[in-house]
Amino acid sequence: QVQLVESGGGLVQAGGSLRLSCAASGRTLSTYAMGWFRQAPGKEREFVTAINWYGGSTSYADSVKGRFTISRDNAKDTVYLQMNSLKPEDTAVYYCAKDRTKYTRAPPTSEYEYVFWGQGTQVTVSS
Repeated sequence: QVQLVESGGGLVQAGGSLRLSCAASGRTLSTYAMGWFRQAPGKEREFVTAINWYGGSTSYADSVKGRFTISRDNAKDTVYLQMNSLKPEDTAVYYCAKDRTKYTRAPPTSEYEYVFWGQGTQVTVSS
């Protein structure tokens, strides 16, 4: 059973940056795509970005393209989300999750393709 732990959230002013990390324990992540999702108060959880198992393919929501970058270090079983030019509308709890299928070439964008979610980390962007 894998456990995912997100970290790096916090309070930042608009235009600032944060780097989130998602570390795994229990089992390796290196053969699975990984995704980041977020949920703002009163809203449904939404896809942010995902990366395939070896880092060769990524996908981004239109709302974060050009501002966010996903990466992974399989040797450390860790996935990162670099968030730049943050906006108040980026305020949410951010979750990482592991793909249910090994060796997916194109990282899934649907939350239903993911299992083993982390507990989330709060990101608050002030205006």
